[in-house]
Amino acid sequence: MASGAIPSSFTGLKNGDHHGLRFAKSPEFVKVSNLQRVKFRRAKVNMIRNSQNPGSETAELEPASEGSPLLVPRQKYCESIHKTIRRKTRTVMVGNVALGSEHRIRIQTMTTTDTKDVSATVEQVMRIADQGADIVRITVQGKKEADACFEIKNSLVQKNYNIPLVADIHFAPPIALRVSECFDKIRVNPGNFADRRAQFEKLEYDEDDYQKELEHIEQVFTPLVEKCKKYGRAMRIGTNHGSLSDRIMSYYGDSPRGMVESAFEYARICRKLDFHNFVFSMKASNPVIMVQAYRLLVAEMNVLGWDYPLHLGVTEAGEGEDGRMKSAIGIGTLLMDGLGDTIRVSLTEAPEEEIDPCRRLANLGMRAAELQQGVEPFEEKNRRYFDFQRRTGQLPVQKEGEEVDYRGVLHRDGSVLMSVSLDQLKAPELLYKSLAAKLVIGMPFKDLATVDSILLRELPPSDDKDARLALQRLIDVSMGVITPLSEQLTKPMPYAMVLVTLKELSSGAHKLLPEGTRLVVSVRGDETQEELEILKSVDATMILHNLPYAEKKTSRVHAARRLFEYLAENSLDFPVIHHMEFPNQIHRDDLVISAGTSAGGLLVDGLGDGILLEAPDQDFEFLRNTSFNLLQGCRMRNTKTEYVSCPSCGRTLFDLQEISAQIREKTSHLPGVSIAIMGCIVNGPGEMADADFGYVGGAPGKIDLYVGKTVVKRGIAMEHATDALIQLIKDHDRWVDPPTEE
Repeated sequence: MASGAIPSSFTGLKNGDHHGLRFAKSPEFVKVSNLQRVKFRRAKVNMIRNSQNPGSETAELEPASEGSPLLVPRQKYCESIHKTIRRKTRTVMVGNVALGSEHRIRIQTMTTTDTKDVSATVEQVMRIADQGADIVRITVQGKKEADACFEIKNSLVQKNYNIPLVADIHFAPPIALRVSECFDKIRVNPGNFADRRAQFEKLEYDEDDYQKELEHIEQVFTPLVEKCKKYGRAMRIGTNHGSLSDRIMSYYGDSPRGMVESAFEYARICRKLDFHNFVFSMKASNPVIMVQAYRLLVAEMNVLGWDYPLHLGVTEAGEGEDGRMKSAIGIGTLLMDGLGDTIRVSLTEAPEEEIDPCRRLANLGMRAAELQQGVEPFEEKNRRYFDFQRRTGQLPVQKEGEEVDYRGVLHRDGSVLMSVSLDQLKAPELLYKSLAAKLVIGMPFKDLATVDSILLRELPPSDDKDARLALQRLIDVSMGVITPLSEQLTKPMPYAMVLVTLKELSSGAHKLLPEGTRLVVSVRGDETQEELEILKSVDATMILHNLPYAEKKTSRVHAARRLFEYLAENSLDFPVIHHMEFPNQIHRDDLVISAGTSAGGLLVDGLGDGILLEAPDQDFEFLRNTSFNLLQGCRMRNTKTEYVSCPSCGRTLFDLQEISAQIREKTSHLPGVSIAIMGCIVNGPGEMADADFGYVGGAPGKIDLYVGKTVVKRGIAMEHATDALIQLIKDHDRWVDPPTEE
């Protein structure tokens, strides 16, 4: 038997050796005893009882994944694993707007004007409200801005705009106290509200030192809590992955665990003072980290019996399809699990432009919850909720006697498949270019971001030699050509892979094909166990998971999870491609958001090996780029420069949209390189944990350049800063010249 002191929330516990416990320090220490190793699924887990209150609920912990030192609550992070049910929360009032599970998902954004410019800020808030936002956040960094907030609020009320206003606070407790007298909600960042700015130093604390730090936080934070109680204000305890304190990072690392514990320190103070009108957020620019942090937060709240609402967002998502895709991956994944009560899509665009994609995403989540989209109940044993572990399907291997190389039809880091029409085959060179193949004397060759395989729903006639030659040239460079069984039986294309359904497999129709033909199996994921059994007897090159877009009650996400569970339980390691067919005239944002939510929500859990998006009336290049954006957003296949770009606010020290476009134009050809473009220092260095190089506003007209979290050049005049950034990339041997047009 082992015993020791651990946090009462169990957030810092790590799996120790056989002689005792290893743990991280935290407030509200409790003595624990009766640490028992018990059998759970295929591993042993720890069961812990609180010896100060022997009758209290037992928290059962298990490794986050096989062999992981991180123990996580066995309690699930969502209401149901097989359908979308909104997590039950209390209601939090933000002015006249109610947040929580009994209300629709609220949408919000943030102003980009200088807060001291009252007229410009009021005009922008009015435009945002007219677009349908429920809540608006305004940055408040100093006394002048706080004073302006009173004028902003009064002016809006006089103009009959009663939209709730949120003060965004960093580093400034006195300013928070002042503005709480007029705004409806205060956002505090636990990483820098009472702690100093992170220096990214490894600090050593004993229990007394740690406790003193917590007492300091309580001393600084308590007056704000008391004032919010007095005026009936709401609060968001908003952790940012990029601005955790040195103290938190020293104990928990720059991790989801640290993000949760950072927020809980402040939440415990609120609860101690009987203040409950608050929500949590766990934002990160990396959707995978963001999803893990929210899940861990909810699992821990479930252990503690807390029911506070969630504000969802991927910070510094960027602009255009990139920003919408990242937001859909992070926010959409959680909405499909019933998590989230208010959302913001952070784009490097005018705040009014955020509202429409935000509404589309919220509607997607609410529709799934209202219909309780899902599948029949199933037991889930293999998906990892809290730490990323990719299920890698068995890539094709060359078989004896095969005359073409099939090893390139899928990519180890994630595959992109595209649907090609007969019309496209009429212009082979244009087709090769649209597939992003390199051309050498008219012949295609695969490049870094070339499509891996194509789906041809109709084969060219056997006597169309030009079209067949075009296909053969693709096959010769190891690009897969997939065609339906009926087409291959009537107009056989040598070396094509054949698409079959489970019904066709069961009927034996595929046996009419020549021996050794490569098979691609289309599966819905909601079939009966008996129907799926045929997969055990098939040597499939890949599976296409394809649930019709029009399905109302069945959820693509849950059907795929069920399929992956079946494959894992039966030791079937087929690669699985997420195949989505969209209807004609679908809005581009709906396509991006749906793909990010439905396919991205699986890829962030390591479930899937690629993507195939079909939309007959959409631009081919748009679909290809969206597919590669999806893989890169899920931290899989990196085919272009990655940007961490903040959405701008009143703190921003330069025209973010203009500078971001300028930098992208000159650096977008550097796959594997990540560049942070930050308007100010608030989330700068920390958020750049995810970036190789940083371009950060240091003062008006001046830019600081970073390598990782370290500033290497300060005060560069803005007109020279982009060139200085390029030189910095060159100095670190990460630059290549842009490819020239052939």
